[in-house]
Amino acid sequence: MKTQSFWHWGFEEDFPDAPARQALASMAGALVASLGALREAPLPKIDDVKLRAPRIDARGTTERDRIMHAGGKGYRDIVRAFRRDFPTAPDVVLHPKDDEEIFAAFELCKREGAVMVPFGGGTSVVGGVGYDGERPVVCVDLGERKRLLDVDGTSRLVRIEAGATGPELEAALAEHGLSLRFYPQSFERSTLGGWIATRAGGHFATGYTHIDDLVASLRMLAPAGVFETKTFPSSGAGPEPNRLVLGSEGVLGVVTEATLRAFARPIHRASATVFFERLERAVDGARAIAQSGLLPSNCRLLDLVEARMSGVSDGRCALLVGFESADHDVVEPMERALKLAVRAGGDAEAPRYRRGERRGSETGGTETWRASFLRGPYLQSALVPFGVMVDTFETACTWSRFADLDRDVRSALSSAMSPWGGGLVAMRFSHVYADGPAPYYTFGCRADLGKEIAQHEAIKRAVSDAISRAGGTITHHHAVGRIHEPWYARERPQPFEAVLRAGKHALDPAGILNPGVLLSER
Repeated sequence: MKTQSFWHWGFEEDFPDAPARQALASMAGALVASLGALREAPLPKIDDVKLRAPRIDARGTTERDRIMHAGGKGYRDIVRAFRRDFPTAPDVVLHPKDDEEIFAAFELCKREGAVMVPFGGGTSVVGGVGYDGERPVVCVDLGERKRLLDVDGTSRLVRIEAGATGPELEAALAEHGLSLRFYPQSFERSTLGGWIATRAGGHFATGYTHIDDLVASLRMLAPAGVFETKTFPSSGAGPEPNRLVLGSEGVLGVVTEATLRAFARPIHRASATVFFERLERAVDGARAIAQSGLLPSNCRLLDLVEARMSGVSDGRCALLVGFESADHDVVEPMERALKLAVRAGGDAEAPRYRRGERRGSETGGTETWRASFLRGPYLQSALVPFGVMVDTFETACTWSRFADLDRDVRSALSSAMSPWGGGLVAMRFSHVYADGPAPYYTFGCRADLGKEIAQHEAIKRAVSDAISRAGGTITHHHAVGRIHEPWYARERPQPFEAVLRAGKHALDPAGILNPGVLLSER
């Protein structure tokens, strides 16, 4: 079994070794001239971490358990952990095995004046876990609750406990010939409950893009009682109760299980890369496919820098197109999609067709980018010891607003990074819809050593303001957390805040659940 790292993303065994880290730093230096000579600082050791004493009875919680549940895996979390600084380490970590133990945890929080932080895989990048206020913190980890409870093969519905990670969930469904086909970048560590709480985005670049589309019903425990919805294929009855829980980020209750719409495992796959000289033409190609009704599984646009960094292309933008199916070949939709992309000015390579459950071993633009995509979070962590700041953010906007948004975001990033010598900006479309894309940006620059948190806050503020002004959402799939809350407050209708607060008070009258997330503390 692999060992989860206490400071960097993912598992210790998958972290780049010393030569790989040095090679990565050299590549970063070649891409961003302002970085200068890069020297790696010593990597931290968990034995050197010193936590404050628990403010309430720790109930057998170990120091390691407190460290491992101290926050998420955003850039700021990683920098603090690299410094061996864990200001948000919980006082108590509980691993409830049943409902009674969760309700007992609610009572513990009320009795001790503590807050409760529900914890899935700990992969939040927006401050969704890690309360740093004055009250004691009880962290509830549902990792013990991960069973596949029921399979309705006729309806293709599956009921699963919320603590299951992506690999655990897929392994359980594979025995029944099913798949959720939901693969966020955090797949190896994130949990079903976390996906629901954050309205996560998954595998499909079109169509079934969010976990919302897959949730038929769910069960959540709140201090006020059990919140359990019914399973229907569709209903026109009033505001939909699942929607109250989806994206609630642990402020209303603890999601314990869900019934999901599963899929037959795909065996027919097609992939192709279309190259474009200009970003505008690539955008036209992506839009044409998104509005065609073809619903490809993959329709990801890479700008010049993203294509170069991922090894897909050196000098041209790329559009990655893919289709998959469990019961019919995908030659015709791929041919139609490529015709649309070529009509927009693209140069399409010959598509690759594969049959069988396993992916093909051949290399192509899609497989090259996918390997880079999965390694991305590890590479971000590996650059922290070299004093390099790399981070991502995403949004969604209408097609008519994209050009202005892209220009304004790049300008804001350029200005925000200028005090540190400027930096690198890359962009891709993570998902596309008939009415607009979800642009996903990566930036990199020299970190202001010792002041990285303030530097990151300044850059993030400048970018978020630009997104808001240009008519984009503050988040497409990273959730709100604490970091995005000020911009989310601008985005939502003002009366809706009152509705959210009233709902929270009804379900959590003592205000113990994840304060400051989604809703600012008053």
